[in-house]
Amino acid sequence: MIPFYAQQYDFSKYNVLAVDDIPLNLVLVQKMLSRFNFKMRTAANGQLALDAVAEQKPDLILLDLMMPGIDGFEVIRRLRANPETADIQIVILSALNSNEDVVKGFNVGANDFIMKPIIMEKLLTCVVNQMSIVEARSK
Repeated sequence: MIPFYAQQYDFSKYNVLAVDDIPLNLVLVQKMLSRFNFKMRTAANGQLALDAVAEQKPDLILLDLMMPGIDGFEVIRRLRANPETADIQIVILSALNSNEDVVKGFNVGANDFIMKPIIMEKLLTCVVNQMSIVEARSK
């Protein structure tokens, strides 16, 4: 079910970066969000995510935590430490589900946390909520 207030936004003007080292997860997220017509990009690890952000700042990042090299926690730390990227909305999508992991995610600067497996309605609602924040900032 799509949140009723989602109809008032033109999501095609927003850039979403999905970051996960498992290609199938990236495909699933893209498929779930396709009905909103977001401009979607993907990255397969933390370094590629940082490179993608440097190339074009997204409005929202959907970020896995467990990745080789630079993990999701460190990606968030680096983005929040940079004034150019500190205001990007970041939603963690992770199989890590302990209270410690969730709290750590929020403490490093995540805006929301969704545990895997991803439930489509929950992801859609979360993304729409994050985009409404982006929309409100732009006014």
